[in-house]
Amino acid sequence: MIASLGLILLCQLVAEVAVRALALPLPGPVIGLLLLLCLLLARDRFAWLALGPLRNDGIEDASKGLLAHMSLLFVPAGVGVVQQLDLLEAHGIAIALVLAGSVLITLLVTVMTFLVTARLLSMWGSR
Repeated sequence: MIASLGLILLCQLVAEVAVRALALPLPGPVIGLLLLLCLLLARDRFAWLALGPLRNDGIEDASKGLLAHMSLLFVPAGVGVVQQLDLLEAHGIAIALVLAGSVLITLLVTVMTFLVTARLLSMWGSR
């Protein structure tokens, strides 16, 4: 399990270094997840890659362990909010409006993306 967690963190580290070196406009963890996905897909395609943490569902088990304890990762954020209660009191209404607006925009963009994708797929399927 330690080797699997190490591989997950190594993918994130490599991606973070690449993002900063190449000045990419993407977060390092996103690139790291894509790198890990490519590794897992390659492992399933090429048997000789199934070594170490990539063997016997090691990555999958480590990921399930991380997801099972994900709530612990929110503790520092909660402590940060409690430390800034005076700021939250002063700007709470503005923060709430920005959050509500961003949720609305996200929902609208998601619906539009789904509609465009569905239309493109139906046109592609009718050929």
